[in-house]
Amino acid sequence: MKNQEIVLKYGCNPHQKPAKIYVENKTLPFKILNGNPGYINFMDAFNSWQLVKELKIATGLPAAASFKHVSPAGAAVGVPLSDALKKSYFVSDIDLSPVACAYARARGADRMSSFGDWAAISDIVDLPTAQILSKSVSDGIIALGYTDEALKLLMRKKKGNYCIIQMDWDYEPYEIEKRQIYGITFEQKRNNVLIKEDMLNNVVTINKNISDEAKRDLIISMITLKYTQSNSVCFVLDGQVIGVGAGQQSRIHCTRLAASKADIWFLRQHPAVLNLPFKEDVSRPNRDNVIDQYLRDDITPMELKEWKNVLKEIPDRLTKEEKSAWLSNLTGVSLGSDAFFPFRDNVDRASQSGVKYIVQPGGSLRDNLVIEACNEYNIAMSFSETRLFHH
Repeated sequence: MKNQEIVLKYGCNPHQKPAKIYVENKTLPFKILNGNPGYINFMDAFNSWQLVKELKIATGLPAAASFKHVSPAGAAVGVPLSDALKKSYFVSDIDLSPVACAYARARGADRMSSFGDWAAISDIVDLPTAQILSKSVSDGIIALGYTDEALKLLMRKKKGNYCIIQMDWDYEPYEIEKRQIYGITFEQKRNNVLIKEDMLNNVVTINKNISDEAKRDLIISMITLKYTQSNSVCFVLDGQVIGVGAGQQSRIHCTRLAASKADIWFLRQHPAVLNLPFKEDVSRPNRDNVIDQYLRDDITPMELKEWKNVLKEIPDRLTKEEKSAWLSNLTGVSLGSDAFFPFRDNVDRASQSGVKYIVQPGGSLRDNLVIEACNEYNIAMSFSETRLFHH
């Protein structure tokens, strides 16, 4: 069979030419329905597709991901949204389907990072999902398929240049994968380990009670980590990622980053944030920027000055005490780590952001100290014995 290939405009950067993608001895398993995806677009597309496909297989629910620079800003399954989340995600005016709920949650995890994302949907993209995307700054989408009305709406996005890819569900890559770095070829077995509930059976803490919802969320965390640049830590609640710490050299930095994103996600649902007096014509990205500034402690005078252009009136800021009081309600969070915790500081920080369930491979010399920390906070922790590095 003749190799099928797509010649690209350039590689990671404009000066990296020539560039192309292809599959050896196979036909490419996708169709480009619109736009001209680039090298990085395809990297995000195929990583995010694997994530949502595995989430769908593991949970039986529609799954979505919002990818940026080969790591997920968010991922979720199609669990219904509360009124507060609908308002926080700017989707109160849309009649949400399960697929639309999944993408609204995936994009809502970290709205600042999802600006200009690549979207992935495990199912057929319907009109409500397309309506969310049509109002969002996004570079492209990969999905199982599209309804006619959804495709028509998406094809009008970005002046008709929005990238739309349809993926073959039945495609399976070769078991051995290869890549080159500095002209040297690396070869390994593809990471096709299946994330299953029995990976949670080895509960090493005094508290061994992990609810069915928490098990689902721990599975979501592990599948998300499988396609997140390492080191990585993932916070999940109610079927959706609420914070990812990706690509950090130190695991505590992963945990701090993921926890801070989870805190911001929860603070966005504070009544003071939901009721910020935006002017009618303010775009969603501008609203996201103002909300981020509103929740920060280090806002500049220039940023405050700009608020006059987007807000009908300047509101009082939340105090540290008010933020702490609100965040004390964040609980039941599940945390996954792609490798073991070397020190208890990860548990100490995670507990401050409502973490009650943890899954990690185990195997540290200080496992006993990490277990002791979990016991102090009444956290249930499982050792999966499966490392999930992704590079």
